[in-house]
Amino acid sequence: MTDKTAFDIRLFVTDVDGTLTDGGMYYTAQGEYMKLFNTRDGMGLSMLREAGIEIAIMTSEDSEIVSRRAEKLGITRVYLGVRDKLTRMTALCQELDLPLTSVAYVGDDVNDLDVIRNVGLGFAVADADSRVLQAADVMLSKRGGKGAVREAAEWVLERARHRLGLAETEGV
Repeated sequence: MTDKTAFDIRLFVTDVDGTLTDGGMYYTAQGEYMKLFNTRDGMGLSMLREAGIEIAIMTSEDSEIVSRRAEKLGITRVYLGVRDKLTRMTALCQELDLPLTSVAYVGDDVNDLDVIRNVGLGFAVADADSRVLQAADVMLSKRGGKGAVREAAEWVLERARHRLGLAETEGV
């Protein structure tokens, strides 16, 4: 783990496939595909939002499934079909008037590397590509789709609470 305090994180962004999901795509006989999301990850994102941290989803996939999941979680900053995540992240930070150093990002594959290397706090899920694991500030113990995003959310919240001297049940 890193020695970064994470108390200045104001935006938490996550990838989808391999991060919010296990990376699998399940196809029906009719050719439709499905993704499996973990409800604990959704709760972690809600906890961050309740603490005043902006939430965004950024994925290279252009999937209605992701839009539906984000809608259910109340996430309005959803970026689908993103090929250059660092450029999109930089634009988002400009829109929100935040420096990249105020961003936490959770990823798993090589298309996440530029973002992980340039934000304030980069997380890699346990089963991430080895290059992502090496570049990340924090290597999570949980695999993508198995509660890794919740683990990252709690990591950020715990350090923010500690810095502010709050009990675990108090808001950040």
